[in-house]
Amino acid sequence: MAGFEGTKTVRANGVELAYVEQGGGDPVVFVHGAISDLRTWENQLPAIGSRYRAIAYSRRFARPNVDLQPSGEDPWGRHVHDLVAFLKEVGAAPAHLVGNSQGAFISLLTALHHPTVVRSLVLEEPAAISIWGVSIPPKLSELVRLALSQPQSALALLRSAISMQIPMQRAFKRGDDEEAVEIFVRGVLGDKAYEKLPVPRLHQIDENISTLKALALRADLPPLSEGPVRHMPIPTLLINGTESPDLLVRLLERLEFLLPNVERLEVKGASHFMHEDDPATVNQAILDFLKRQNIDAEQEAA
Repeated sequence: MAGFEGTKTVRANGVELAYVEQGGGDPVVFVHGAISDLRTWENQLPAIGSRYRAIAYSRRFARPNVDLQPSGEDPWGRHVHDLVAFLKEVGAAPAHLVGNSQGAFISLLTALHHPTVVRSLVLEEPAAISIWGVSIPPKLSELVRLALSQPQSALALLRSAISMQIPMQRAFKRGDDEEAVEIFVRGVLGDKAYEKLPVPRLHQIDENISTLKALALRADLPPLSEGPVRHMPIPTLLINGTESPDLLVRLLERLEFLLPNVERLEVKGASHFMHEDDPATVNQAILDFLKRQNIDAEQEAA
């Protein structure tokens, strides 16, 4: 899948969404994060599509869909409704959802609020910062409250705010989008991973700046309470890279602590785009996890 060859479109929740699919059988739907689009999953579709109906779609405003207007807003909740509508329109509900970063958080929210359309979750470092009850960037009072119960998480959040969130927001406000994006990407990948990004991936980032800018300047993090997460029975595989920033790993650890039906995988040498860094390991982990879900379903049916 080079570029957008073979892309189809479907109208879901009032918007045209581009998608590609491969294979047949139980649907596995891939949900990308910020500064990404369906191309980020190009190494997953052939592998997962060999045994399942693998579908990757570009979320609202991501290429090749219509771009977000400069003054437009991009509320997270709308992406949840988009995903639910998309699953129904392409006949993929209930689906196994595989999400990265913002897409992983959207997948988690979908499972919490629309559990009938989700069979299982594979979440790569979900950007579920609101599980800590904080804003972006966090207020001092929020950091103090978090520090009382989770001091290491509060420290990681403070470091991220100082090194990434606040400088990125300031760069966007003065119109320096290029600097803002570099600050963000270095912040979520780490300097080493950023320096290794191939040119096509850098182009994909450049083509999907608008929603990151809206998120930075008009953030509306969806609330996420610990109670519903503790009681969500949907099987979940959490994946992180060993080279990922501390903030993202701390978030994953909190979700691992809360979720009742959870597995965890660390991908050695990988960062936040672990499915791009080490597709073979991630693909095998997804296939093994999905196989276990099918075995469990067969045993329940028997």
